[in-house]
Order: sequence, then C-alpha cells, then structure tokens
Amino acid sequence: MSKLVIVESPTKAKTIGRFLGRGYKVESSFGHLRDLPKSKMGIDIEKDFQPHYVVSHDKQKQVTKLKAAASKAREIYFATDEDREGEAISWHLAKILKISNQQTKRIVFHEITKEAILNSLKEPRLINQNLVDAQQGRRILDRLVGYELSPFLWRKVAKGLSAGRVQSVAVRLIVEREREIENFHSQEYWYIKALVETDRGDKFEATLAKLNGKRLDKFHFIDQKSVTDAITEIKKADFIIKDIIEKLTQRHPLPPFTTSTLQQEANRRLGFSAKQTMVLAQQLYEGVKISASGATGLITYMRTDSLNLAEKFLQEAQTVITANYGADYHCKNFYKTKSKNAQEAHEAIRPTSAGHTPAEIKEYLDNRQFKLYQLIWQRAIASQMKPAKLNTVAIDIQADNYLFRSTGSQIKFPGFLTVYPIQVSENILPKLTQGQKLKTNNIFGEQKFTQPPARYSEAGLVKALEERGIGRPSTYAPIIATVISRHYVALEEKRLKPTDIGLLVTDVLVKHFPEIVDYNFTAAVEEKLDDIALGEIKWQRVIKDFYGPFKKNLIDKEETVKKKDLIEEQTDEQCEKCGAAMVIKVGRFGKFLACSNYPECKNTKNINENGEPEKPETLSEKCPDCGGQLEYKRSRFGKFIGCSNYPDCKYIKSIENKTGVKCPRCASGEIVARRSKRGRTFFGCNQYPRCDFSLWHKPTGETCPDCQSLLVYGPRQTTKCSNQECKYQPKEK
Repeated sequence: MSKLVIVESPTKAKTIGRFLGRGYKVESSFGHLRDLPKSKMGIDIEKDFQPHYVVSHDKQKQVTKLKAAASKAREIYFATDEDREGEAISWHLAKILKISNQQTKRIVFHEITKEAILNSLKEPRLINQNLVDAQQGRRILDRLVGYELSPFLWRKVAKGLSAGRVQSVAVRLIVEREREIENFHSQEYWYIKALVETDRGDKFEATLAKLNGKRLDKFHFIDQKSVTDAITEIKKADFIIKDIIEKLTQRHPLPPFTTSTLQQEANRRLGFSAKQTMVLAQQLYEGVKISASGATGLITYMRTDSLNLAEKFLQEAQTVITANYGADYHCKNFYKTKSKNAQEAHEAIRPTSAGHTPAEIKEYLDNRQFKLYQLIWQRAIASQMKPAKLNTVAIDIQADNYLFRSTGSQIKFPGFLTVYPIQVSENILPKLTQGQKLKTNNIFGEQKFTQPPARYSEAGLVKALEERGIGRPSTYAPIIATVISRHYVALEEKRLKPTDIGLLVTDVLVKHFPEIVDYNFTAAVEEKLDDIALGEIKWQRVIKDFYGPFKKNLIDKEETVKKKDLIEEQTDEQCEKCGAAMVIKVGRFGKFLACSNYPECKNTKNINENGEPEKPETLSEKCPDCGGQLEYKRSRFGKFIGCSNYPDCKYIKSIENKTGVKCPRCASGEIVARRSKRGRTFFGCNQYPRCDFSLWHKPTGETCPDCQSLLVYGPRQTTKCSNQECKYQPKEK
C-alpha cells in the first residue's frame, strides 16, 4: 500500500509526484470540496452560527476518487498551502475522509522543490484548528453580510445587486476618490527660474527658493503680474554663489516582495492586474519544466506578508552577487515585518534558487511568466546588496534679497541599482566656487496649476487597502476582480472609476449601514480574525458581536427606507408616449430616464453625463418587422440597433465590429468582435451558428509561421499564436 498525499492543485500534484516517486500517490482536491451551499445561507444562527457544509455536485466525482485512494493508503498526508485557506481545505478533506483531528498528518512547505517536500514529510503536524476557525469566521461573516444585505439592495435599489463586507469598503475608497476629483478646484501658482552661466560657458538652471531669508511657499506667486514685478527687480541684481553644500547620500534597497507589493509593482512596471499577477505567480510556484528531469517550483509561496528570507537563500544570493558584481556589492540585509499575523507565512516571495537567473530559464517561460519571474528575482537579489551612493550638491545663488537654488546629483556607487533599477535622475553641475559671479541669460516665470488626485490604479488600491488594514494577502486580487465583475467599478485607461450603480450603492450603505463600510470597523474585524488565528478568541464570539447590531439595523431599515427615495430623481421631462413625468432612475448598469407611469408605460431613454436625454441616432433603414425607424441603442453589452417602436416592437440587430480577417474554418465568414454572456469581448465568425470558430484575442490577419494558425494581438504591442499548443514565441511589433 502506498502513502497518499493530497494537495489542492493538479499542477502542484504533478510536480510533487515527480519528487516523491514510487511509494507515494499524489492526488488533487481541485480546491475546496466542501463549502456553504449556494442555494441557501447554510448557517444556523440560533445554534451559535453553526455552518452547514455540503459537497457540491461538480465535486462528487473527485470526492469518490479520493475516498477510494484513501481506503488503499497506509498513510495520508494533507499538503495544501500553508495559510488559512489551505488549512481549511485540509480540515474539510479530513472530515470527508473521516479522519480524526488527532490522526491527521499535515505537511507544509514554502517552495515546491524536492528538498522542501522531503523535509516536510519528516515533520508532519496536526491540522491547526485556530487557522481553520479564522477561515470559517471570515467565510461565515461574509455569508451573513452577503445573504442578508444583498436582498435589501434588490428590493430597495435594483435586482441582482450584492454587498460584500470588504468589497463594499473597497468601492467606497474608489467613490470617495471620485468625489474628491469632482469637487477639486484647480489653483494657479508660479515658479521663477533663472538660466545662469559661468565664465567658462557652463549653463545650468536655478529656482527661486527664498525672499528676504524666508522660504517661499508654493502659492507665493499666484499670477503673472506678481511674477513680472519680481523678475524686473531680480534683473537689477548680480548673481553670486553664496554657498555650496555637498554630501554623500545613500539610496537603500527595497525589501523582497510580499503579496501586496508584488501586485503593486507588477501593475506599475508590467501593467498586470492583481488577478493576472496572482495567476502567473501561482504557475511559477506550482512548477515549470526547466529541464529534462521535469517541473520544479521557481518561487516561494506567493500569499504572504512576511519579509523574512531563508538562510539558504541568503547564502545563495551572496554567491550570485559576488560572482556577477563583486564582493563590494553584497550586504546581508534583514527586514522587519510589520504585519501582526505574519506568523502564517514565514518567508517573503523569492526565487527557490538564486542560481536560477532570469536569462538562464527564459526559454522555459512564456513572455508574461518571464517578466514576473525576472521582477521577483531582481527584487530578492537586490535586497541583499549594498545601498547606492549618490553625491548630491546644492548651490545657493544670492541675487540681492532673492536666493536661488540649484541641485545636482551623481551616482558614485550604483549598488543595488545594478540589479533592480529604479528612477534616479542624475544632474551633474559644473565645478563652482563660493563667491563666484554668474551671468544670467534668462529669468522667467513658469506657470503651474494644482492637479486633482488621480483615480486609483489597481496598485494604488491595493496599497490603500493594506495601509488601512483592510483585507489580507489572499484577498486583494479577488476584491478588485469582484467589484469590477459586479459593475460597481469600471477600468478606464487602467484606472478604477465608480459606475452610477457603484456610487448609489455606496451612498446607501454609508447612510444606512455605516459600520459595513467603515474603514476602522472593517480593519478591527480583520484584527479579530487574526486573533482567532492566534487562538486568542473564539470565532463564534466575533460573529455574535457583529451580527446582533447588524440584524437590528437591517430590520429597521427595511421598514423606513423607501425605494423611490433612493433611485428616482425628478426631472422636467415629459413622456412623449403617455404624457407622464419622466424621472431619472439608477439601474444595475447605470442611470436612465424612465416614465413615472411604469409599469403601464415602459418608455425609457438613455441620458448623458449631465442627465440630459440623448437624441436617438437613426439609420436610413426601416424595421423589417413593423416598418418603424431603426436607431442605435445601448445596453450593458454595448451599442446595438433596435426599433424605435420598442417595447411594442422588439426587433434588434447587432452591430458587427469587423476585423477584416476571413474565418480560417469556413472561409466564407469574417471574424467580428462579439460579447459573451458575461460581457467579455471575444472574436468569432459572423456566420454563427453555422460556424462556431472563436478567439479570445483580436486576430492580426497574419498566420503563424510554425503551425499556420491565426496570429493574435497580445499585451504591450506583441503578437502570439492563437494555438495554445504552438511554441511560437511572441514578437515585439
């Protein structure tokens, strides 16, 4: 009889199975096998919030397979990820396989390498019930909020809406930033600058910094007249170097990545979404084939808030740095973890081997995997290097009562910048001496205006959530993906903008359920979940303290809050079909004009950002069903053609967004852009359903030189083969 090892991922199972070989059977649970039911709440509130877990229908086959394997195994090891979610998966597996807590053998590791796996088998432990309870507490808390508050939103705002304990707080952040932008009033301010020159002809720029010995604030000059008057005075003065201040400064390396900093940096540098980053990191963690011997994990576990690095890696990093850059570049650095509950994950995100340089393994990774691995490798190696040294110079130039300053810097020792380049601008000033007189070629004013705060990028939102103690490493990516998929937030030019329904739902929650979207309250709940994980408090108490006041307020709001007060806004418009007043309503997918005589009259109109009705854009064609005028209309899926006699006539026709590329399957159709039921854009043959050829990416019109499949556009101006089995490498356009 063999020993059974159960993990949560089939890729992980394949990699670990290769390491263990004969005598072991490695199976995957494919994630959670038990969860709260989808069709009902599944929590017995009267019995101390006891959860009722079920095995979903689509997981029954896998449960049967695991039970069969377990019945033949002499030992069973649970090898799921070492975090709350992974601990809970192991606990559920033990319950399904009817293994008592005292008989469980739980093994954990932070990297999927042969050495790490074999070492973990030497020291199995019991399932950590505190971590399981922390995961249960979060799951039950979120289920209570979702299942009790979401129906309230359906009844009072629009069908299909949902509320989430943490997601709603994230939307509030985005909404409040949008309101800051809307209420922002730009202010004018000016700088005065001088282009100065030495006797040798060396030119450099200086900025006015002080007047009568006092530092000028940003708004000292607020119009052109005051600038012109000052320049007139300055022109009369001699420019003489008053002081030269030189010093050596250091730029220290950044710590290795945690989950949040990896998501932020991958978003800034590579343009990856938080979800995309975690998918790629999961692939690198679970194993990539880099040699004939098979797959191996390339990075350590990617859900972590720890900054620790293993001694083994520190030694490897020293070897790599010394060999490639010299001993003068190495410095063993340690970083302090700020998170209270970082005990859950003992290491930062790093390469499993410092010797696996990006150049060495590039051929085994696809373009996106390589970019992310390179970023992780560079950051981890750079964290063990000496600071960069910069020679900075500040030149003070006196012109009567006015003092100008020019600053310069020069890198004297690049240190960690050799491996992990960050923006360090060099500005080398000429050799100068105190008391030296300078010529002024030009004194001028530079007009500026204050700018509103920018909308959050995904990186900015992750940082804001982390700073407020909201969410944890495993939740940042799902939070962002959820608020976008629920149409509370839209991505515009890689920035997060709240939708009309996102604004409305946030306002409703802030006014009527302030504790749900209160930053401090949400952070306090996260701390209590951490306390559960540390065994300092029972999860039932946390749920009880939250649920009592929440339920009481919910009952009160059901009676006092009226739907019309939330979603309707009076206008001066009249319905041209029945003469009743038109009102602005907010539906799940935004604002629109609707007849107040609904449901007797179902007339609706699209409106613009100012709340004004949009005039229909008509076509020269007539409706083939009723002879009415065809016009362009909009839905949540985009623009389409419909009959002006709607709702009496429901004729519609889609607009073909042609690509100019012939369908390779039927040869008679053309590839056009279409929308899936979930609203995602894809590209398919316009002869559907006769031809069902489709692609997720826009075709270029060219064919792959290796397999003759269509080439499609990839990220950042790249092309790639649409055939996933093809090894054709993306090329820069």
